[in-house]
Amino acid sequence: MRLFKLAAFTLASLTVAAPAMAASCYDLWYARNAIYKDNGYCFKTNLGISTFGNDGCWTNYAHLSPGEQSRVNAIQREERYRGCHVN
Repeated sequence: MRLFKLAAFTLASLTVAAPAMAASCYDLWYARNAIYKDNGYCFKTNLGISTFGNDGCWTNYAHLSPGEQSRVNAIQREERYRGCHVN
């Protein structure tokens, strides 16, 4: 539950303030992957697994709502703009 609250706060912050306001590439990575975690994504990388875990995951392809997909797209644009390579 604590992870969900942190993810919701992070996501809300990015949604309201836009991805450009994120403090770091890691913040962008975290916000993007929190959306996937909330949709049952099973992480494959060590960082994804150690950060979010795979308990309760059920898919290797998360089906996102249009709003979630829009947020992921915005975050990915910002990651590309900044040249982020977190994982």
